[in-house]
Formats: sequence, structure tokens, C-alpha cells
Amino acid sequence: MGEVYVNDTLQDMRDYYNSNFNDFEFKKILFIINVVTCIIISIGLPLTLVAIYALYSLVGKYNVAPIYVINLLISDLIQFCCLIGLVAKSEDQKITVVIYFSSLLASVYFMVCIALERYLVIACPLWYRFRRSIKSSVVVCVLVWVFPLIFFIGYVFWYVPDFIMNITLFIFFLLPLPLLIFFLLGTLKALSASILVTADEKRRIVAMLVLLLLIYTLLSLPRIIMLLKKHDINDIPLHILCDVFLKLSPLADLVLYVFMRKRAIDKLLAYVCCCRMDSNDVSSSTV
Repeated sequence: MGEVYVNDTLQDMRDYYNSNFNDFEFKKILFIINVVTCIIISIGLPLTLVAIYALYSLVGKYNVAPIYVINLLISDLIQFCCLIGLVAKSEDQKITVVIYFSSLLASVYFMVCIALERYLVIACPLWYRFRRSIKSSVVVCVLVWVFPLIFFIGYVFWYVPDFIMNITLFIFFLLPLPLLIFFLLGTLKALSASILVTADEKRRIVAMLVLLLLIYTLLSLPRIIMLLKKHDINDIPLHILCDVFLKLSPLADLVLYVFMRKRAIDKLLAYVCCCRMDSNDVSSSTV
């Protein structure tokens, strides 16, 4: 999948742009793509390291949510390292791309773990308060990391046809979509019945679940859908756009760090709610 994917995409890009532009313009477009990738790496890599270090101090006996966010950021860190290898055009790009997709798979399922943990806080607060622990969270994280590792080892050491690999990736990448939607809708439904969670915490949880769903559907899902689409020379700009969105996904994950800092996000959400209430009051008074 890795080497074939990179070579086929570059060849399709060359064919498409050579039919519409000259060779100089093709190299210019390829240069712009690499510059955008380098900008994403230069911004995301140091910020991710800082966020991981800062979130580590928030982990406590009764606060296990940062553990999943830390692991999500670690998977993003691996993606940034793989992007460096792809931009530098390392000799064995097959391994690099397989590691990239493996870490991407892990990041998607860590998003599901975050959504599940936030859903349980609202839907089953009493049960979850006595059940959550660092040990159980670590076990879940290990299981999430093991699955992409098995995928990586299986593809490297056993021959798997590309179309089977693409279908497998599509299924496992698409599975989180109904889960993220279920956790968001379930949380919204359980909000009124929850009395053990403060209003600020409820706003923060709902905002985080909405953010997770948006990151997945807007940045990751388009490229996942394109995996099953046959290479069409006219679809190359769409492929490039989906790849850029996918590279932006680790940057968007950094916003989750803000949701772990209660004071900053509470002030922001309270301000948004106050603005919405003020606008409703104005509209009702005019009526």
C-alpha cells in the first residue's frame, strides 16, 4: 500500500498537471504542497510536545480523561514524524506510509475513547465515578495501540492485495463515525437527567464531543472515502485537498488541550452562551 500509494499518486498528479500545465507549473504546485506540509509540521510538532508535557501534569487518580488525549497527541506526533520522512523522500516510503496510516488509525480510535469517557461522565456519572481508574485507562490505551501494530506487522511481513487493504482500512476508519454520533446524541439526551455534573462541565463535554465529530468528519473522513475511489486523473485536485485536510487533523487535535484547561474553556463557553442569550433577549424584545 505504502510505496504503491505514493508512486501512483505522484504519477497521476504528473499526468493530470502535464495535461493542463507545463512541467514548471507542476513542480511549482508540488513545491507548494511540500511547503504547506512543512508549515503544518513546524507548527504542530513543537505545540504537540508542549501539550503532551502540560497534560501529563493533569493526570490524577480521579481524572483519567487526559490519558486518552495524551495518547491521541502521541499518535499525532508519529504522524508528524512520518510526514517529515515523506517530505524528505526517504528511500523506503512504504514503511513510512504504513506507519503513518497505523498511527492515523490509532488516533481515530483514541478520539472514540475520549468521546466514550465524556459520554459516561454525563450518562452514568455515579457508576463511572467509582469505576474509572488510571489502570483501566492504560489497559484501553494499550489495546488501541496493539491493533494498529498488528495491522502494521501483518502488512509488512505478509503480502496483502492493495484492494483488500483499502477495504479493510475503509471499514475500520468508518466504524468510529456511528460511535461518535451515538455518544454525542446520547450525551445530549442525558444532559437534563444528570445532577452530579456542573453546568460548566456539561458545556465543556458537549463542546468536546462536537469538536471530535467535526475533526473526524471534516478532516479525516474525506480521505478515508477516497481510499475506495479508483484513481481518476480528473480527481487529483480532490485527492490533494483531502490529503491536506488529513495533514491538518493533528493540528485540530491540539484544540482538545484547551478543553482540558477548565478555566480558559469555561470562560469562552460562558461568553458564547451569554452572547446567545443576549441575542435571544434582543430578538424577543423586538417581537
